[in-house]
Amino acid sequence: MNTAASAAVRQYFSSIRSALAGLELFLGDRNSPLYQNTVVGEIIVSYLARLKASIACWENRIGFVERFRISRAESGFPVFQNVLELENDRQSAEERLANIPPADALREEMADFILRQKSFPEALQARMAERLYLEQIGKGDIFSPFILPETIRVAVNPKTMRPYYVVSWGAFDGTQTLPMVYMATIEDSSENIVEMLVTRDGKLNPDIEIPLPVGGLLNPDLASRFDDFASKNSAYSLTPVTIATNLDKDFPELHPKQLRRIVLGPFYSAGITENNARINDILSKVRKAENAWLLTWTVQEVFSKAERPAERGFWSSTPAQEEFHIDTDNLEAARMGVSCYEKHALVPHDAYQALYAEGEAGEVFGDYKVHVISGNQVVSEV
Repeated sequence: MNTAASAAVRQYFSSIRSALAGLELFLGDRNSPLYQNTVVGEIIVSYLARLKASIACWENRIGFVERFRISRAESGFPVFQNVLELENDRQSAEERLANIPPADALREEMADFILRQKSFPEALQARMAERLYLEQIGKGDIFSPFILPETIRVAVNPKTMRPYYVVSWGAFDGTQTLPMVYMATIEDSSENIVEMLVTRDGKLNPDIEIPLPVGGLLNPDLASRFDDFASKNSAYSLTPVTIATNLDKDFPELHPKQLRRIVLGPFYSAGITENNARINDILSKVRKAENAWLLTWTVQEVFSKAERPAERGFWSSTPAQEEFHIDTDNLEAARMGVSCYEKHALVPHDAYQALYAEGEAGEVFGDYKVHVISGNQVVSEV
């Protein structure tokens, strides 16, 4: 997408900002299933904040770059190259800022240029945009190509007498250009960890203070290896059951009981994306351009239905293994490699009305759970 098409650029960023704000509103709605599951809701909100920060950075970036591309025919999100460039710029932001005059000085130069030259100071405007961009990067976390795992919950399973962790991490898939959030519930049978964290009555040791969230896996002996595992096993092309099975095989001491993957997208924006011609045609009829969008996401989950006990023989031994449930009666669940899944669609009221008026709502949304934004309210399951 060429930045010369300024109206289209403004519309895209306006639409995606509205969509992410709408998703934030949905997550905070007391009737939202994700609100009721506080752990899931909290995790998604933190990654959503990263994505919003990235969008804000990209919006500033178009003020001084010649091209900015989005995945128009697929996800509707910025292409992966933009994600990589944002990460690289984040690392060099402080050094580059030191070589750009302060914002006040740039404003004075711009005013002086306008008075003297009677024209717009495009070069100075680009420098200002670059400064705002670099400052925005430094304000908070962005959605990087890979976001390191962190432990956000710790508890004890009284049946197994093992501690378990809820661990989350994020990834922006380079092939499908989709931001994704992972959550795993993992039991740890490491002897030293069990001895340290679990009391004799099967509860979390109150004498051990754990300042959550903890960067990385709580088990320090496995944390570095787990980071490496997550970075290599977060591609969209890998099914959740494949990731969970790999985790089970690579770490004999860790027992993944549940793995969730939240895939954000595709995103549809009238006049910009081309990922569904019929949807985009109908969205183009919405009166207000800022309401001509549709955001979808999918929650995938795989869980263990049983744990096969470890076998220790004279000549060899086999570690404990999880038996993951796959709903083979559901072809889509089997294709995804999950125990269950939910597909969601978030849409402004104006856009939903347009789809409904065309008689396309049923076909477009199919098995999606639909959430309609009207003002500051979200109406679900319309």
